[in-house]
Amino acid sequence: MKKFFRGFAFAFEGLVESVRGGLNMKFHVFAALCVIILSFLLGLSALEWCIIFLCIGCVIAAELMNTALEHTVDFVSKEYHPLAKKAKDAAAGAVLIISIVAFIIACILFIPKLIVCLNTYFHSL
Repeated sequence: MKKFFRGFAFAFEGLVESVRGGLNMKFHVFAALCVIILSFLLGLSALEWCIIFLCIGCVIAAELMNTALEHTVDFVSKEYHPLAKKAKDAAAGAVLIISIVAFIIACILFIPKLIVCLNTYFHSL
């Protein structure tokens, strides 16, 4: 059981280290916090919250996998190799794709609610 809980400690350490050391991860965490705040302000439904957290989790997980792959490639060889570049670029592309999908989903969820809020605000003037 001790090994099981130590695994959580290692996972948390990896997450913290990735946020500390990675500019892209800092951006994703900042964006996630902004989305969570906006979600509170717009009063999302339970299902919408689930979708938001699923998107945030996918983006953060993809960035962690990208970081792990980059560290592994750098560990294996310090020299430039075209296959290493392809591996890193493909992993970064995966993060880009899931980030774009998450952004589109956020737009689908938020834009109608923002329009209603703006209409309400301007009609009250």
